[in-house]
Amino acid sequence: MNEQWLGLITGICFGALLQQGRVLRFEKQIGAMLLKDMTIMKFMMSAILVGMVGIHLAVALGFAQLSPKATQIGANVVGGILFGLGWAVMGFCPGTSVGAVAEGRWHALFAIAGMLAGAALYAEAYPYLEKTLLVFGSLGKLTLPGVLGMSAWAVIPALGLIFILVFVFFEKRGL
Repeated sequence: MNEQWLGLITGICFGALLQQGRVLRFEKQIGAMLLKDMTIMKFMMSAILVGMVGIHLAVALGFAQLSPKATQIGANVVGGILFGLGWAVMGFCPGTSVGAVAEGRWHALFAIAGMLAGAALYAEAYPYLEKTLLVFGSLGKLTLPGVLGMSAWAVIPALGLIFILVFVFFEKRGL
């Protein structure tokens, strides 16, 4: 099986999890933006843990190489602002917009069109951006285990425990 088929199958499975977790629902998106419903946050924290285990396991077994991109503060800040504005205006992030279309909510196509237009603008502006914004605040290739000076296999359970405590906090608050 080639990588494209594997990516498609993985994407469909992830979309199914998004749908089953109800994070595609408009009320969950709005609740997250208003900090009144942490369903999306809990879903993302779970995905981070699963991703960390999967990536580091694939690296340990020799199936993959860890090659993080350099951290650039300017790019992260501007990208975060654009992401947040798009999410606030449309009520969808990239993954949830595709999932919403798959559920038959065609208005999410406007969010996808906006993402594609933004990607095209970014591609056109890239030659300028790579000399300005994309080098501002360059911190090199950072990983959480690297910053902490610990093995990933020590960081993963510690982060898992922190996430569990956050989950418990959210549940006690009805979030």
